[in-house]
Amino acid sequence: MNASPAPYDPGSSPGQALARSGSLDELYRLLAPLHVGPGWAKPTPSLWDEPRKTFVPAHWRYDRAHSALEAAGRLINTELAERRNLILYNPVPGNDYATTRTLLAAYQMILPGETARSHRHTPNALRLIIDAEPGSYTVVDGVKLPMDPGDVLLTPNWSWHGHGNEGRAPAYWIDFLDTPLIHALEPMFFESHPAGYEPVARTAEVSPMRFAWKDSLRRLEETAADPSGPYATQIALGDPAMRTIALHVIRLSPGISTALHRTTANNIYAVAQGSGLSILDGERFAWSRGDCLAVPAWRPHSHRASDDAVLLRVSDEPLLTTLALLREERL
Repeated sequence: MNASPAPYDPGSSPGQALARSGSLDELYRLLAPLHVGPGWAKPTPSLWDEPRKTFVPAHWRYDRAHSALEAAGRLINTELAERRNLILYNPVPGNDYATTRTLLAAYQMILPGETARSHRHTPNALRLIIDAEPGSYTVVDGVKLPMDPGDVLLTPNWSWHGHGNEGRAPAYWIDFLDTPLIHALEPMFFESHPAGYEPVARTAEVSPMRFAWKDSLRRLEETAADPSGPYATQIALGDPAMRTIALHVIRLSPGISTALHRTTANNIYAVAQGSGLSILDGERFAWSRGDCLAVPAWRPHSHRASDDAVLLRVSDEPLLTTLALLREERL
């Protein structure tokens, strides 16, 4: 027959002091040096009824970014900067990097004759090309891919990638990464290519790393329209494009507002074509080609185009779907 377990004996003097606590205040004081907190008296709640509004809706204009990058082109070269880019950080206290909780957007430019050296990292990344002439390209794992306006190019987790411009004019695009997510989870790794710039093994126009603008327009034409739905006419790029990032191209019919809705996914909208107005959690934002809009999780939003508009929607939906955390509703 097994003996009954011995009664707990605090033994050490800290344990004895805790056991002798004569008041809650005394118990709290003794727990603090041990980095232990009473769950019944948390200074801030750990559970709440619905997602909190921490990050805010925000809008960045391409014309201003374009001007700033023109100046940067004179002031810093790709030898000094890993990338000549402008980070679009959400305007909330204490934040100077993330665009939404899990995603980052940045405008980037490369001058004619320049190359941006190759590297790889654990964050997933992609780019929407805004302005580029023939000769602009990216190299992903040795494959040289053209960058034309409206194209979306992928550089997945741990893929080598670098950029170059053999054209006559600067090339401009918007980068999107899940770096804030990697910062939160902490599996960050980064490596520069040992050759500085990755050698090109072959050139390709068709690649799983490139979604051509002409193909996106064709697919939109072939897709049944729902002008007043949450995302109007929408196609997915990839299935999904990346494990943590979903990409959708949406077409808005002029003068028709999309359904007001909210989702637990974080969304960034980039304007590939056209102009219009978005209402993001009650705020009005007028936008045009090249602009970028951040819609944090659970913020009601809708869009209304002034003309034929096409937007790229970048979201963390695959991540939330995997974790069974994706929830959406019309309002």
